[in-house]
Formats: sequence, C-alpha cells, structure tokens
Amino acid sequence: MATVSAPKQVSVKEDAEALRKACQGWGTDEKAIIAVLGRRNAAQRRQIRHVYEEIYQEDLIKRLESELSGHFEKAVYRWILDPPDRDAVLANVELKKSGDEHHVIVEISCTKNPEELLDIRRAYHARYKRSLEEDVAYHTKGDTRRLLVALVSAFRYYGEEINTTLAKSEAKKLHEAVKNKKFGNEDVIRILSTRSIAQLQATFNCYREEEGTSITKNLPKDSSDEYIATLRMAVRCLKDPKKYFEKVLRRSIEGIGTDEDALTRVIVTRAEKDLKEIKELYRKRNNVPLDKAVDKEISGDYKDMLLTLLGNEV
Repeated sequence: MATVSAPKQVSVKEDAEALRKACQGWGTDEKAIIAVLGRRNAAQRRQIRHVYEEIYQEDLIKRLESELSGHFEKAVYRWILDPPDRDAVLANVELKKSGDEHHVIVEISCTKNPEELLDIRRAYHARYKRSLEEDVAYHTKGDTRRLLVALVSAFRYYGEEINTTLAKSEAKKLHEAVKNKKFGNEDVIRILSTRSIAQLQATFNCYREEEGTSITKNLPKDSSDEYIATLRMAVRCLKDPKKYFEKVLRRSIEGIGTDEDALTRVIVTRAEKDLKEIKELYRKRNNVPLDKAVDKEISGDYKDMLLTLLGNEV
C-alpha cells in the first residue's frame, strides 16, 4: 500500500498558484512546495505541471530546479516527474556513472509489471533518443551485459498460473548451475529474464524444498565479481521485492554516513506503491520505525520532504 494519501478532489489551478507564490520574492518557501507536491499523486502532479505552464508560460520542473538545491532538489525533481520518466532518468544517471553497481536497472527490470517496464523504455527512448537496451549494452560487458539486456528487454507474462513440473525442472537447472559455479549459464539468464513472477516464485520454492535452503543463500555473498553481485540482486528482487527494498533502506542509513541517493530512490519510487508494507518490514527487522530512523539521519527540507512521502505531517 502507498504512504502518500492524496485528496481525491484538488484544485490544480490553486496548487499551481501556490507553487508560483512559493518561488517568488527573495526566498523560496520550501514548506509550501512540500505541502503541495508531497501530498499529490502522479496524475495530479502531471496536471499541476501542465496548468502551471499554461498560466505562467514556464516549465515548473525547470523553475523548481533553479530555486532548490542539494538532496532536497533531487528528491523534489524525482518526485514531480511522471513515474516512467523518473525511472528513465534514474537509469540514465546510473549508467553514466560507469560503475559496477546496477541497482536501478535491476529494480526497474525485476519489480515492474510488463506494461510499466515498456513505458519506462518508451520514456527513455523519448528523452535520450536511444533505447534503454542500447545504453545498458554499451555500458556493461560479459555476463553482466547478457543478464541486464535480457532483463530490460523482457515482457513477462503477468498472470498467476504456474506449471509445477516446469518449476521443479528449472529449480534443478538452477541448482546445477550454482553447484558447478556456472552462474553465467544460459539457462540461468533465460529463466530469470523470461518466466513470470509467479512461475519464478514457484521455481524458487521448489529450489528451497529440494536443497533445504534458498537460492540467495547458495549464491556467493559479498562477491567482488560484478556479475555475481548483479545476479544475486536480481534474484532477491524477483523473489521478494519488499524485502529487497527494506534492505536497501537499511543499508542506506546504517553505518557511518548516509547513502542519500538510495534512500531517496526507494522512498520516491515506492511511495505510491508498497512503501507502507516496506515500512512495516523495516520496523520488524530493526525494532525502530523507518520514519524515526529517517528523522534522526537527515535534516532540513530534505528530511521534511521524505517524511511527507512516508506519510507524516510535517
């Protein structure tokens, strides 16, 4: 369930006027911006952008970018974008880093339904004049390239039907690949990138029943191998996305320093989907509410924006 509770009836004209007022004068009224945008759903935010541009003949996103700064600006910018466009931007930013971490590509490939993933690919194509698959292939290599291109190109069946015989057969194939350390095996990539989520869940359950442990526990941990780290991430996303996102949030906060990019990414992308369940998982795992952990970890308008998206009154 979502943590953002948007009113059913809003005046987008009044919202646009409030945002214009917040950006005028000597200083920016950040609290007014949060009060409007932090409590509107994607459709309402889209309408606000359109009405704002019609009235004031300027792009609201560009205006906010010029008024805001730091992690707060990033959070607002990512929130105000249409979800497919936001994911396209996040994917492009990650790919341009030329690093060996592929959290965004794995997350959008493994946690979106087929139509959502297709919308992201279309948004990427429209914004960057290249395909997402093309850029993923360009910025990766070897088995990592084979896995990620297969994942972002997928259009999985999204029904609940499962084939138990197939699940047992493919669980065995996965076991053989893991046992023989053939992690880049063609069958591994084919199974993970083509089977429906329901079918994969059945396969992972068969794996556990036959082996007495989950496939994630049998994959090497803390591997410096880029492919194995990406493979493990993909399996975790496909197996239990809420548990995966809870762990990303926990790691973004625990230890010395805060991973603001990861913290913002998860809260912004899940606030209209399943962030309420992720919050509950976090509380059970860490014995502290996520809201309290965020309140302690960060500060200022950035904190107020994330706490608003978490469902708090600030």
